[in-house]
Amino acid sequence: MAELSESEALEQRLKSALWYSIGKIVDEESLKLDVNATPQFIGALTEMVWAQIETVSKDLESFAKHAGRTTITTDDVLLLTRRNEGLESLIRSFVDGLRGASQGGRGGQGKSRRR
Repeated sequence: MAELSESEALEQRLKSALWYSIGKIVDEESLKLDVNATPQFIGALTEMVWAQIETVSKDLESFAKHAGRTTITTDDVLLLTRRNEGLESLIRSFVDGLRGASQGGRGGQGKSRRR
């Protein structure tokens, strides 16, 4: 059996952790709803979430690169959610709460400058 590269091994560990977390969530919801979920369902859901994570991460990297930055910011995340009003509203409220909390202790210097 061929040995995995370091990045492949890391990807397998991350997928395993994602599988475990999704499995726990599915188990909790299955108990609440009194339904059963098969391991195949959990596996398929994990693969779907993994594919979404890959897509979102590429989009966020592209937004930051387009803005001339090497770091992804909350503005990039908000840009990503622009077509989903419910998600955008939820994340904007969360970000505004974080910005308000961080500005309270720093005298209003929490907002980044544009280039």
